[in-house]
Amino acid sequence: MKTDHPHIGKLIQATLEEKGISASWLAKKIPCDRTNIYKIFQKEIIDPQLLEIISVALDTDFFVYHSEYVNEKRCSQIRYNL
Repeated sequence: MKTDHPHIGKLIQATLEEKGISASWLAKKIPCDRTNIYKIFQKEIIDPQLLEIISVALDTDFFVYHSEYVNEKRCSQIRYNL
């Protein structure tokens, strides 16, 4: 099964919604301006340091989404090269 590259900003937004957490809460937690949180939602790729801070704040390992994507690509290449 082919996995699409994860849109990390949308995953963060969905996690906030699932946990009932506001963008304002996350902005205070990481800390940054609330408008920056909405900009993060639009980003497909986020700096690893920022992603670490967000992962800790939301108690969610967002790196796992990238790992799954990379592993799927590796497996696809191995099957293709065989």
